[in-house]
Amino acid sequence: MDDKSALLNQLRIDRGGAPAPTGKVWIWWVVAGAVVIAALAVWWWWTRPGAVPVHIVAAAAIAGDGAAAAGSILDASGYVVARRQATVASKITAKMVELDIEEGDHVKAGQIIAKLDDTNIRAALNQANAQLDFAKAGLAETQVNLTNARRDYERQKALVQKHFVSQAAVDNSQTTVDALQAQLATQRSNVDVVARAVSVAERNLDDTVVRAPFTGIVTVKAAQPGEMVSPVSAGGGFTRTGIGTIVDMDSLEIQVDVNENFINRVQPAQQASAKLNAYPDWQIPAHVIAVIPTADRSKGTVTVRIALDQKDARILPEMGVRVAFLAEPSKGGGQEPGAKAAGGVTLPGNAVNGSGATGTVFVVHGDTVERRAVRLGAGGSDSTTILSGLAAGEQVAIGDFTQLKDGAKIRAEK
Repeated sequence: MDDKSALLNQLRIDRGGAPAPTGKVWIWWVVAGAVVIAALAVWWWWTRPGAVPVHIVAAAAIAGDGAAAAGSILDASGYVVARRQATVASKITAKMVELDIEEGDHVKAGQIIAKLDDTNIRAALNQANAQLDFAKAGLAETQVNLTNARRDYERQKALVQKHFVSQAAVDNSQTTVDALQAQLATQRSNVDVVARAVSVAERNLDDTVVRAPFTGIVTVKAAQPGEMVSPVSAGGGFTRTGIGTIVDMDSLEIQVDVNENFINRVQPAQQASAKLNAYPDWQIPAHVIAVIPTADRSKGTVTVRIALDQKDARILPEMGVRVAFLAEPSKGGGQEPGAKAAGGVTLPGNAVNGSGATGTVFVVHGDTVERRAVRLGAGGSDSTTILSGLAAGEQVAIGDFTQLKDGAKIRAEK
């Protein structure tokens, strides 16, 4: 029985308190918790929303000539060109013996600028004058003979009435008079022909003197004394076809190529403002003369002629120039519906996303940005004019536009 009791006691379940865990088990639990916390921290670090690095700039109000610039609706680049210029050449082929111009000289219309060798032409003129004298002398001789023949004819007519001569003698006298009259007419024509030849020789002599066709400034000196000059190319390239180039500085204007997508912003007589590349701080008032009614298919542009309202010696042909086309006061000064602020501010070119008439900027509010639509005016790689949608002093973020969005967090960098 005792053995059975012992066996039953061994199978009995003890329902008392569980044994206390040892210290080694608690250590494992602490390590496992630390690993989980570290994994969660790493996961949060890699998946947390990052701040976009940006540069912050402030919108600057346009001062001084700001009214004109704020009203600019389009920018275009072009060149100063002379509407009236000429490469002066001789009318005859001859050797140049005298040249009286240098680059930069002011010349007046009709002023002598060069002389050509006139030796042969003077000899031809002398010959023509001699032929004219000879023709006139022959004409005078015929006139004398005709006068004498007429007197003889009158005598013959008187004698035939008295039957002293026959009718044949009278007829012969009449024939002589008629022949001399015809000869006189021929010689008068010869005198006219020789006189025309003299006139041609005198014109050729006058052509040996080259004169300025209009008042202007010499920009190119293309020949030297001793060289052959000709109105056409000759002599295997050793003959000059031009003596010099004269430019009428009063005819200077600007020609720009405007993208055909924006040509609807340009109208004849529209006001504009020009800046020479050589003098970027000088605003030159101007206005549109005409829009050339054809487009360049290779460039997708339309040429616009612009008159300079201010004349100045600093303006030279072929200078580079940038033109801002200005809006009418009624159109350029107002704000669009819903615009937050008045226009008339400038930003760096890379602060604006978009081109054409509208674009977007990201206005800074603390560590976030607000996406805002603005209306654009004149723009370029260095600066852009904002006509409406942004106020002076507001800060704008410059960064990667693919990462910036409305409400995005930013990190300012210097």
